[in-house]
Amino acid sequence: MNYSKYIFPSDGSMKLRDFKTGEKDLLSGSHDAEEELSEGVAKLSDLQNILYAQDRFSVLIIFQAMDAAGKDSTIKHVMSGINPQGCRVTSFKSPSSEELNQAYLWRCMKVTPAKGEIGIFNRSYYEEVLVTRVHPEILAGQKLPVDYSIVAPDHSLWLQRYTDINNFEKYLVNNGTLIIKFFLNVSKDEQKRRFLKRIEDSEKNWKFSDHDVVERKFWEDYQMAYEQAFLHTSTALAPWYIIPADHKWSMQLLVCEIIVEKLRTLGLEYPKLSPKLNDNIQKARQMLMDED
Repeated sequence: MNYSKYIFPSDGSMKLRDFKTGEKDLLSGSHDAEEELSEGVAKLSDLQNILYAQDRFSVLIIFQAMDAAGKDSTIKHVMSGINPQGCRVTSFKSPSSEELNQAYLWRCMKVTPAKGEIGIFNRSYYEEVLVTRVHPEILAGQKLPVDYSIVAPDHSLWLQRYTDINNFEKYLVNNGTLIIKFFLNVSKDEQKRRFLKRIEDSEKNWKFSDHDVVERKFWEDYQMAYEQAFLHTSTALAPWYIIPADHKWSMQLLVCEIIVEKLRTLGLEYPKLSPKLNDNIQKARQMLMDED
């Protein structure tokens, strides 16, 4: 499949509204969605084993989305075959007092994946050009050189942060990190349906927050903030994939397939042992065979 059609172009030729929120035709023939996803998870598991053994590259997978788009379930299902020893999921909530005392990239920077690891960010440093742009009053608590409690942020602040982010991602890529960025593109109508389901199903009540409904009032503001972020940070080194999210099974399958394809571009292979280590292995084998 041609996955390039899901990449947000940095030339301004497309808007966020040009990308689909629903896509049911990802499966071929009579293949069952669950079966295809299981096959993809198995491929991903095999590639992770080699990634871990080779210990040369790391992988950072970023998920951004509007509320109820399916970030948690996608991470759960797509990464179900991953060895926890080589994977870490970090969910970013409101920053702590310690984090507010640091530069805004710090809390994400300190949990980037080590060599051989897969790191998953459920939300990320991109919140600093998304929620802070929709709610600029948040900036007043970030102890910035400019007091944004009395001065409204202008466009230069966001351009500065886009540059910071691009430079940070370039630094990671230059040091062997593969960055895969997903925006799970859910429609406003589908989000409403999922919110109602969380309210009506007692077993899903815990997922619901009235704050989520309040944030729906800023839907268009968030769409604009996301579009600007994609326009300025969808780069050749770390492009943004805009994934249709109205149908969870197709969304999860597409995310899995893209991760597998991107991992294959690394040319992963199990490490080759030196002649000395090979000799040691053969000696160890002979010692085991000679035991009574």
